[in-house]
Amino acid sequence: MTILDGKKLSQKIKSEIKKEAQELKKEGITPGLAVILVGNDPASQTYVRMKKDACNEVGIYSVVHEFPETITQKELLSTIDMINENPNIHGLLIQLPLPKHIDTTKILERVSPKKDVDGFHPYNMGRLVEGLDTFAPCTPLGVMELFKEYNIDVYGKDVCVVGASNIVGKPMWALLVNKMATVDICHIATKDLAAHTKRADIVIVGVGKPNLITADMVKEGVIVVDIGINKLPDGKLVGDVDFENVSKKASYITPVPGGVGPMTIAMLLKNTIKAAKNFKEAK
Repeated sequence: MTILDGKKLSQKIKSEIKKEAQELKKEGITPGLAVILVGNDPASQTYVRMKKDACNEVGIYSVVHEFPETITQKELLSTIDMINENPNIHGLLIQLPLPKHIDTTKILERVSPKKDVDGFHPYNMGRLVEGLDTFAPCTPLGVMELFKEYNIDVYGKDVCVVGASNIVGKPMWALLVNKMATVDICHIATKDLAAHTKRADIVIVGVGKPNLITADMVKEGVIVVDIGINKLPDGKLVGDVDFENVSKKASYITPVPGGVGPMTIAMLLKNTIKAAKNFKEAK
């Protein structure tokens, strides 16, 4: 069994990004990322701080626009318009979730597709499905980078993706299909989840339910990617997979923490560099 070490790979990618950022600065372009954070959700605040620290580490300029939970949709849209027009900002990220009185879809659609480093805009999602160059969502993109690093070829493989969100499950499906994998996508309405996971060569899960995938649900030699992250009452962080027992059957498996999580942030940095390069080429 081999551990898919996202922490180690993310450091390697960050080193490459740092060099790219330095090259861009020599050409007069400092890659810039803006983050919009609404409210005081502790998890969101932690994620934003991690993203800002990662930007500082590689030489990407970052700015966080913090707003109270009472902000109106009109004010939020106005801020997005301002950032869209700022030539010094190449990437714009909306930290989710947003308060219930805000229409998340309208907010995400207002972000310029050219600055959509999260890959959530319908324009970029459409290009992703068509297999065209675009900004892909960071978490599934990070999974594909792990496969690449460990020479895992998904061509012709049976893959079961558990979770069908717009952020992870659906773009994960698109990236895999574009690489000629046969993809089975499951969700909360799936009748017999084990029937799908048992026949898969690769199982990718991200739903936020501890120990959802158990050893009896996978076959020998399976490749397991655990995107879930859950905090137990004792404070321990675990994924959606019963790691201790599933790892005994797996050929490759991601740990939680230290697997997909660090890769998500690394891909955000990579997308920001890509946006800055696109800006340079368009000048």
